[in-house]
Amino acid sequence: MYEAVGNPVDTSESTTDGGAAPDGDRPDDSGASRRGWRRWAMDTRPLRRPAYRRLWSSTIVTSVGSQLTAVAVPKQIYDITGSSAWVGYAGLAGLLPLAVFGLWGGAIADSMDRRRLLLITNSGLAVTSVLFWVQAATGLDSVVVLMALLALQQAFFGLNSPARNASIARLVPADELPAANALGSTVMQTGLVAGPLLAGVLIPVIGLSDLYLIDALALSVTVWAVVRLPALPPLTTAAAQNRAGWQAMAEGFRYISLHKVLLLSFLADIIAMVLGMPRALFPQLAARTYASYGEGLALGLLFAAIPVGAVLGGLLSGTFSRARRHGLMVIAAVIAWGAAITGLGLTANLWAAVAFLAAAGVADMVSMVFRGAILLSAATDEMRGRMQGVFTVVVAGGPRLADVLHGTVGSALGARTAISGGGLLVIVATLGLAVATPALREYRI
Repeated sequence: MYEAVGNPVDTSESTTDGGAAPDGDRPDDSGASRRGWRRWAMDTRPLRRPAYRRLWSSTIVTSVGSQLTAVAVPKQIYDITGSSAWVGYAGLAGLLPLAVFGLWGGAIADSMDRRRLLLITNSGLAVTSVLFWVQAATGLDSVVVLMALLALQQAFFGLNSPARNASIARLVPADELPAANALGSTVMQTGLVAGPLLAGVLIPVIGLSDLYLIDALALSVTVWAVVRLPALPPLTTAAAQNRAGWQAMAEGFRYISLHKVLLLSFLADIIAMVLGMPRALFPQLAARTYASYGEGLALGLLFAAIPVGAVLGGLLSGTFSRARRHGLMVIAAVIAWGAAITGLGLTANLWAAVAFLAAAGVADMVSMVFRGAILLSAATDEMRGRMQGVFTVVVAGGPRLADVLHGTVGSALGARTAISGGGLLVIVATLGLAVATPALREYRI
């Protein structure tokens, strides 16, 4: 396999079966040989793989930049409308293009070079961030324009994410997939911490428009990192000849129907995110419930708290990333998420709220690691793009449905009532899923 510039790639990056070849017998390659604090610390073995390291490192800068935009958009909409419901509707505006292009992007990722698809879509995301900057810098103050740009951004994200996630199994061996997921998720969650906090500091200083510009510049780093990846074409001639159309997407859904553990892992995340993700209510909480602490500080802390917990969980992922009962870990993590969100709704103290959200972040990290590992290990390479397309729709679409649900209920009944009720529903629904369907709780590698 060769890079685009024609230089041979280190043979440790890929093998004929789509995984990475091992680096050899090293004293710390197995969980059993890790002693003391190293058994608790993050497993960094995947970073020895040059191609994975490039893919992973591309998220370090861009994860911060993307969160500047993620904070700026709801803040700008709330400033224009003064309504949490409109913040929720904005999430809905991005859901349809995310769903359509996420599913289509998964089919494309199974039929073309995934590196090339990443180059195209990352460039599109950068252009969209420039357009966000233009509308803010010109003082347009149009919710319609913001929603249209959000829809465009989510379309590019839907095309990008399946190719990016499906590529991981081509860059690391199967036994390192949980560790690779933990590494990637930790970097992204670190961005979710630093980005909102940085946004809270920068908004009063430079305004919203320059936050969008910083995101556009950060995305150029991603484009450069992807250029340096090896080619990732389909492994079989049949896959390369497949057309990325409705039939290919339908094949993906049939595949899920034949692999119940995949379907159940998606359902567990839908329960957690749709019923228990209260982010659309963060501006309302900051402006009303926690206004005495300072609205800007409260908003930044609320957005950053879940990622803080997730980063902590990632740094200590040696405690769980080698667990073999992946399905049971997902169930336990979702129940813990619901309990933490319930606690958030029951407190009027900002610091207690931050603590509950951080606990939810730890649970979310555990869930992400094992849902991702189930998906990559249970699907073949020619189907991974389509599985990641569905995964993208579920992971990113669930919170957007939650934005609508929580924004609407929170406006009618109050933010804390909506949040605590959602957390309790997560617990009840997950326990019901675990009892009714043994396939997920019994899944192991």
